[in-house]
Amino acid sequence: MSRDIPRAAVVQAVADLFRRANQELGADMVAALEAARGEEASPTGRRVLEQILENARLARTEGLPMCQDTGFPVVFAFLGEDAHVDDLAGAVDEGIRRGTAAGYLRASVVRHPLDRVNTGDNTPALLHLTLVAGDRLRLAVTPKGAGSENMSRLAMLRPADGEEGIVDFVVETVRAAGPNPCPPLVVGVGIGSNFEGVALLAKRALLRPVGDPSPDPRLAALERRIAARVRDLGIGPAGFGGTVTALAVHAEAGPTHIASLPVAVNISCHATRHAEAVL
Repeated sequence: MSRDIPRAAVVQAVADLFRRANQELGADMVAALEAARGEEASPTGRRVLEQILENARLARTEGLPMCQDTGFPVVFAFLGEDAHVDDLAGAVDEGIRRGTAAGYLRASVVRHPLDRVNTGDNTPALLHLTLVAGDRLRLAVTPKGAGSENMSRLAMLRPADGEEGIVDFVVETVRAAGPNPCPPLVVGVGIGSNFEGVALLAKRALLRPVGDPSPDPRLAALERRIAARVRDLGIGPAGFGGTVTALAVHAEAGPTHIASLPVAVNISCHATRHAEAVL
């Protein structure tokens, strides 16, 4: 039997999540930054991490955005097959609109890449809908800043490039990014699928609690290899040098064509933001 989820409930949930994601850094990120402060060998790097943590504390306690770039709104909706929502996309956009106003968030979305006219309310959101079993709606709202998003890359490698090719491409992407994406980073890696699918895998990898290894032992080992190589780059917090360039590397994989090895790297900054709710 189908369960109706009121449109108003979706609007309110998205509004709260978008505002909260921008003002309250997740407990997983805070814990990772605190651990990094203890691990960082550079005194300058440790001071940067202390400032990042203080910034997160002030944003949370004062109800202010933790970064002036309050992000392009990306919303993952996992909708139960036995649930129904009227005008889900419209409800999500209305929630983003209200959350932007309530949180005094910067309007960062332009209506077209060529005329650059700002929509004024951070709509439309980019909505990724996945049908799942059950009668619930799980929403994950992930504001993504341009400083880190602009450093992301995608490559269609050859199957013969193998694991070494994947590692080299991810590490080179982080090296080329340098200080631009505001390290320490969370590095989302997508492997497989096709051209558009691999980018989504990399983005979804950022939803995982920071530092939780992949449940796939092969991917978990690959995450460790990449993380070790990234550490050796020496970019460090804010690019001032040090040992903590990335807080975590998260990899997701999907089936692919016999002639393809797509790889995408979605870089996220020290303000890796997301907030979730289930309706």
